[in-house]
Amino acid sequence: MDLFAEPTSPNLLPRDGDSRYVESFLGAGEADGFYQRLHEEIGWQRDRVKLYGRDILTKRAVAWHGDAPYSYTYSHNTKIAAPWTPALEALKARVEAASEARFNCCLLNLYHSGEEGMAWHSDDEKELQPNGSIASVSLGAPRRFVFRHKQDKQKCEIELGHGSLLVMHAPTQDYWHHSLPPMRRVKGARINLTFRCMSA
Repeated sequence: MDLFAEPTSPNLLPRDGDSRYVESFLGAGEADGFYQRLHEEIGWQRDRVKLYGRDILTKRAVAWHGDAPYSYTYSHNTKIAAPWTPALEALKARVEAASEARFNCCLLNLYHSGEEGMAWHSDDEKELQPNGSIASVSLGAPRRFVFRHKQDKQKCEIELGHGSLLVMHAPTQDYWHHSLPPMRRVKGARINLTFRCMSA
């Protein structure tokens, strides 16, 4: 079932990319249930990053799961994928059916409040399959999500709601950065799952 067929899910980007959004990918009750299960069952850990020569722990917590113990390096962190949990497997199947893409891993982020965010970046690490899609499921507090073109800095913005799905198809990562700006007025937590495909 393709949830991203026009006109129900138009491309969010004006050019050089293809990103589609489904606001009610999960029903409210389903989204609540997945949020609770993931919050309790995932082995969340804070990232250790080097900043100005010092090792610091990030405020947000992360987890990395996949079909195999894939090694994944980002922001000078290397992680080994843990096996899928039942909740992650169920979400993966739903995301693959909706996006008509295949995924073999998932990076999870737990933002404890709106004070925690993510700086400008692209999901284009060398371990990822070239021209692969990235599917992002949001659970919990709604947050702003901003695209910025790498050349002329044009911006496009959307609010990612509880139970929503955003799929970024190629060549989005080649031409656009994206970020999750801090929103200090947001007090609730948010879990974000980004399904990806590692190169064989």
